[in-house]
Amino acid sequence: MSITPPRDKSRLGTRTRLVHAGRDPSQQHGFVNTPIYRGSTVLYESYDAIQNRRSEYTYGTAGTPTIRSLEAAWTELAGAAGTVLTPSGLAAVTVGLLSCLKAGDHLLVTDSAYRPTRVFCDGFLARFGVETTYYDPTIGAGIAALMRGNTAAVLTEAPGSQSFEMQDIPAIAQAAHARGACVLMDNTWATPLLFPPHERGVDIAIEAGTKYLSGGSDLLLGLTSANAKYWPALRRTFDQLSMCAGAEDVFLALRGLRTLPLRLREHGEQALALARWFQGRPEVARVLHPALPEDPGHAIWSRDFLGSSGLFSIILEPCPEAAVAAMLDGLELFGMGFSWGGFESLVIPFDCAPYRSANAWAPGGPGLRFQVGLEDLDDLTRDLEAGFDRLRAAS
Repeated sequence: MSITPPRDKSRLGTRTRLVHAGRDPSQQHGFVNTPIYRGSTVLYESYDAIQNRRSEYTYGTAGTPTIRSLEAAWTELAGAAGTVLTPSGLAAVTVGLLSCLKAGDHLLVTDSAYRPTRVFCDGFLARFGVETTYYDPTIGAGIAALMRGNTAAVLTEAPGSQSFEMQDIPAIAQAAHARGACVLMDNTWATPLLFPPHERGVDIAIEAGTKYLSGGSDLLLGLTSANAKYWPALRRTFDQLSMCAGAEDVFLALRGLRTLPLRLREHGEQALALARWFQGRPEVARVLHPALPEDPGHAIWSRDFLGSSGLFSIILEPCPEAAVAAMLDGLELFGMGFSWGGFESLVIPFDCAPYRSANAWAPGGPGLRFQVGLEDLDDLTRDLEAGFDRLRAAS
């Protein structure tokens, strides 16, 4: 039996491709997985080789076989020209932005972006002469009216990080490309499995591998992929920064990649079922989940996405903060933490109002964001029912 990877993957399904992507047992003495390569120094075979850099690997910051395995696999999954790995999702955002911006440029960013992204734009980029304007995430092709002569890039995120507005990415991309601007997208919620970013017009796609690629809440990783036009600039920027991911984290991400489709499907089904359960609760004013037909962004989601993941939000009916605290503090199966994508369920309270600028955030009640894990759904709903009992008692 051959232990080399399949040569022709064009007819293989996504699950099959992810099982084989980025690994070659014939180069690893028959072992299934690429091992962890840790190191800085690479030895050259000769004077000529070191003088002319004639080696596949030159130094630890330029990559290792472990890193190249995940880069190759993610490039294949995302339909990109190339991928770089960073030590966090935020680092993936920053290296993407720095690849297409310079002093004097203007940047458009969705008002629903991941909050640390806003901090980077308003702090670091502003100090180096890049002006950021935040736009209504539902603007679609209307973004053309906000573009200036020096608008170099548009950063999208769909759905929104906590508020879950959908964006018309193809329409935004068409308008931006007509003005010569680069389109970036934080695609962490969907991953390329549920939203193929480069097929939809995105030039630079960003993923926090910390989330679903990990699946275990035990690593930090970012992935930034680019199409052929922007790949040289992305790789050049990454090499100049040497913003390297850790070897163990890359190895764990490779392991998570093999089961990503199965886990993502289960997270999505569990979350959608829980979202529908919330719709029947009198304590809940609104459920923010684009896969629900009642959601304002459902039509865009249905057109552009191939499924949904395990993260969504709800807006409670007006109630005291102490009642929300009573509900959350007594939960047994939902931890309170700021990440998501792992096997365990999480919840956080949120309020976008202090950092929204393009449109006001006034939902009418407290917001809760849920990451739905892999527990039994009946157990999760019983835990939440007891939580709602505490909320009503404290109200």
